Amino acid sequence: MSVNLHPFAPVPVKKTRILLADDHPEMLNTVAGLLEKKFHIVGRVTDGQAAVDATIEQRPDVVLMDISLPILSGIEAAALLIQRRTPSKIVFLTVHDDPDFVKAALATGAAGYIIKSHMATDLIPAIKEALAGHRFVSPCLSIKTQSH
Repeated sequence: MSVNLHPFAPVPVKKTRILLADDHPEMLNTVAGLLEKKFHIVGRVTDGQAAVDATIEQRPDVVLMDISLPILSGIEAAALLIQRRTPSKIVFLTVHDDPDFVKAALATGAAGYIIKSHMATDLIPAIKEALAGHRFVSPCLSIKTQSH
């Protein structure tokens, strides 16, 4: 028995798998709404420990994580995941534009840092850059994150 594939049959494209972590259900819905046509949302969690557990279980390509999460902060959760060498890329999606938050988040080894008020323009580029092995920081923060 042989399988005859049509030479012009479309090759299925694997959608990037994304886990969302934010303690506000409305924000989870907003972010999912922005992403679900281009990406596969594998889960939505509302605390840092759940983000760690879901990342280990679901193995998403990217974790979009808020900093202000209950149980474990996003920074603590990211540090744990990176310490455990999970292959998921971590991109922070937060309201915090304070340079100390940016530095602490990026010090974990995260692949990105996006300000929520800029997610309409920054979210998809940040995911693409993270997947390509590059770091993305919302351009409105670029001056604040440069070190000399």
